[in-house]
Amino acid sequence: MITISLCMIVKNEEDVIGRCLESIRDVVEEIIIVDTGSTDRTKEIAQGYGAKVYEFEWIDDFAAARNYSFSFATMDYIMWLDADDIITKEEKEKLIALKKTLSETVDIVMMQYHTGFDENGRATFTYHRERLLKRERGFLWQGAIHEVITPAGEIFYADLAIEHRKLKAADPDRNIRIFEKMRENGVLFTPR
Repeated sequence: MITISLCMIVKNEEDVIGRCLESIRDVVEEIIIVDTGSTDRTKEIAQGYGAKVYEFEWIDDFAAARNYSFSFATMDYIMWLDADDIITKEEKEKLIALKKTLSETVDIVMMQYHTGFDENGRATFTYHRERLLKRERGFLWQGAIHEVITPAGEIFYADLAIEHRKLKAADPDRNIRIFEKMRENGVLFTPR
């Protein structure tokens, strides 16, 4: 059976981090939280779930923060979640079964990501994301905003979904501020 390090980056997520960790804590072997400057109870709540909490000075680069979180992982595979992600009981059972049956030749497990819902809570917008990554492969995040890991090696598409359940709207100007700073610093943008 494979082992999993859960790696997350967070900031001021006291309203949702407990819900997220409660939904996944009995599936993963370790929880690594990288805090990018919380001023609320986020770190304290995470520690209550047994998380190892590390500080990262925010530099307007989501990939850098995620890569820092990955640097602390010690298990076979790394799983990432956002603080407002959850895994339902049914999907958690699927993940537990996957841990028992996943071939160690698999480098990346893609899972469905439900990010839009109708008035009855049914997913209306879903796409696949890289969710479990073999640690020894040394996968790295790329992109300061809407960061991504380029899939490589043996990829497995699991019949499993993570739900992105926001409670509050994000800062609508954050990304444009980061892009403007990147442009001012001479960063060349890729088509992505």
